[in-house]
Amino acid sequence: MSIVLIGVNHKTAPIELRERLAISSCDLPEATHALAAVPGVTECMILSTCNRVEILAAVNSPSTDLTGFLYQHFGLDPALLAPHLYEHRDREAVEHLFRVAASLDSMVVGEPQILGQVKEAYAVARASGTVACQLEHLLQSAFAAGKKVRSETEIGANSVSIASVAVELARKIFGSLEGRTVMLVGAGKMSELAARHLVQQGAGTILVANRTPERARCMAESFGGRVIPMEQLYEAASQADIVISSTSAPHAIFKLEHGQVFLRRRRNQPMFFIDLAVPRDVDPAMGDLEGIFVYDIDDLEQIAAAHRSERGHEAENAEALIAAEVERFHQWHLTVNAAPAIVELRRQTEEIRQAELKRMQSRLGSLSAEQLEAVETLTHGLVNKFLHPPIQALKQAARENDAARLESLCETWALPVCAAGQDAAGNSAGPVNPETEKTEGGQVNETSEVGRK
Repeated sequence: MSIVLIGVNHKTAPIELRERLAISSCDLPEATHALAAVPGVTECMILSTCNRVEILAAVNSPSTDLTGFLYQHFGLDPALLAPHLYEHRDREAVEHLFRVAASLDSMVVGEPQILGQVKEAYAVARASGTVACQLEHLLQSAFAAGKKVRSETEIGANSVSIASVAVELARKIFGSLEGRTVMLVGAGKMSELAARHLVQQGAGTILVANRTPERARCMAESFGGRVIPMEQLYEAASQADIVISSTSAPHAIFKLEHGQVFLRRRRNQPMFFIDLAVPRDVDPAMGDLEGIFVYDIDDLEQIAAAHRSERGHEAENAEALIAAEVERFHQWHLTVNAAPAIVELRRQTEEIRQAELKRMQSRLGSLSAEQLEAVETLTHGLVNKFLHPPIQALKQAARENDAARLESLCETWALPVCAAGQDAAGNSAGPVNPETEKTEGGQVNETSEVGRK
């Protein structure tokens, strides 16, 4: 069983390509089910944001074709997509996922939105039934790593969000933002954040247009603004000095002809479009019109890059934390190979214990509840003491990736040797954690560092 992650992001692919791969929240469950149907995929999740589209999967064959899924699902020529794709396996895949969750791979290092986006992707995959033992543990560990980075470093302190970068650009175009009219098209979190930054800089009227009227009303009320019905979008847009658009529309909603009309109505007073959507909401051709300034998500990267060096030291601290968390997960993942053998060993010894208790029942006679509990505790304790050496030997062989030794130990005790996460029949073994021991009294004692997160 291997963990594989493939995808494109803002570093490897231009927005023109990323918008062709973007999956809306409505379409994500269907795409996840399609991915789960790929031969060899046992578990999977898809992360689709404005800056990245990534597939995370547990596969049982090295020939599992995840890139082929991307080509077919999105109807893309392999020659177009292949140069921009990256692929990570096992430990490298884990490290990449942890860095993404900790916002170390983001366009703006330290931005807080990405961890929530990964959690949303996980929720969709779990609801679709495509996350089980392997990815469940991996993703929970990634969330814990991301949280640890934010709580133990200053990576998020005074971090520069895409929204704040956009506001900085607006200030350069208009000088003072005092009294400027702002239109929000789409009432998402990023639009709301950008609006808050604008209001702090003195922006005046806030107009909100959204396909869900109730959401538009709530956002407008929070800023003391007013709702613009979507059918009046183009008529009202010319009133705005700054338009922030972040919808899930599959095609541009602001086109060249709209820009020409806006300029006539505004008597050539400048307009600033901040396009936070992928696929893009604003046709890039609008930026060719004199008086209209259009910036998309990739344009904002240039300004964001200037701020990265300011958090260089904290990023180094965060990278060290991530490296430690990746090592913890790696050690856990190695021991999973011993899980089927450990489960079978416990099953066999429990059968023997129960058989011996039944055989001795006539000699023990009628025992009180307290006496029965004492016998149970005693026999459990003896079994655990006898099991401790072989279980530790199995775990050590798995940690050292010593397949020959693991196989030899299993042959000695007539135990199964299986791929990680499978039982002796080749079925999913469920969320077995081989780092879970029992105390002499039969109580569960979690010994895994990752498990304590």
